[in-house]
Amino acid sequence: MILQILKNVSWGILLFLGLALTINALTYLNFDPTYGFLQIKASAVASGYYLPFYYCHVVVGGLILLAGFIQVSSRFRKKWINAHRKVGYFYVYGILLFAAPAGLVMSFFVNRGATVLVSFLLQSLLWFYFTTIAVLKIRKKDVAAHEVWMWRSFSLTLAAITLRLYIFFSSFYFDLSQPQAYAVIAWASWLINIAILEFFLWLSKNYQKKGPPQIGKASPQ
Repeated sequence: MILQILKNVSWGILLFLGLALTINALTYLNFDPTYGFLQIKASAVASGYYLPFYYCHVVVGGLILLAGFIQVSSRFRKKWINAHRKVGYFYVYGILLFAAPAGLVMSFFVNRGATVLVSFLLQSLLWFYFTTIAVLKIRKKDVAAHEVWMWRSFSLTLAAITLRLYIFFSSFYFDLSQPQAYAVIAWASWLINIAILEFFLWLSKNYQKKGPPQIGKASPQ
């Protein structure tokens, strides 16, 4: 009972933060190159290459984040299977065609050192890879494997939230202008997500006969 409450509260907090992040991302549709975060990326914007990839990653990525929460809802999937599939198409192809490739290009404009660059490059590549495998699995009608790979994809989608949380809380104790400090945040923002997911997948595999612990009981499309 307590674990169920904790799970519901945790997902509720993540959903709230995800919705706030999506709303913030959509404010960039004003296409003002000096708006918000873009103010501190003036040199990147001046290159002429950064903005198109920024909008693809941030605006589309914000919608993808919200779509991901919808996809992992077992209630939504059971009640509205057709809508689940359509949202699933937006989620996977939004990542494969826009958010992940754009994130890959944006990594070269971070300017926080090689360690941070490698982290963001690897994250973008894995995000693309996990989502691609999920698509291939569902095309082969392997729903169980599709679900696992979609959870892996979503764990990296959630890095949009965890990165900002780690930056917010660690900024009180560390100087994130230092490359080493920011590098820890960059790697932790997605590696911890994957580690937590893989732990629950391991539990599920080892307790199948008794009824596996549920990550979210979803079969994202």
